[in-house]
Amino acid sequence: MTPSQFETFTRDTTVFFNRHDAPYGAEQYLSDKRVVWSFLDGTCQRGVWFGEGDEICFLYDDQPDALCWYFFDDGARQSARIVGDDPADDLVVVGKSSEPLVCPGPDVGVSYRP
Repeated sequence: MTPSQFETFTRDTTVFFNRHDAPYGAEQYLSDKRVVWSFLDGTCQRGVWFGEGDEICFLYDDQPDALCWYFFDDGARQSARIVGDDPADDLVVVGKSSEPLVCPGPDVGVSYRP
């Protein structure tokens, strides 16, 4: 996917990913390229995404360096691969939702709604 295609695919949705056929995490994509990532453990990382050529890069609040991915859509499935990683470790999109992520930890009882 190009950055433009990625933005269309993700805008205002939460996308769920599997890795090796097991739940891996979810990311909420907001309209202004802000994101919220969770490994589905109740804690969330906030950040932004940006295009870098054909790569989609993410910069999270608690990480000094961007992490860049290739996103693929072959018509039957969508997947993501960290630049330089083995295709066997791809994340596979298993669902999308219009609902925001619930991020109760570490501030239990607080959910994040932008």
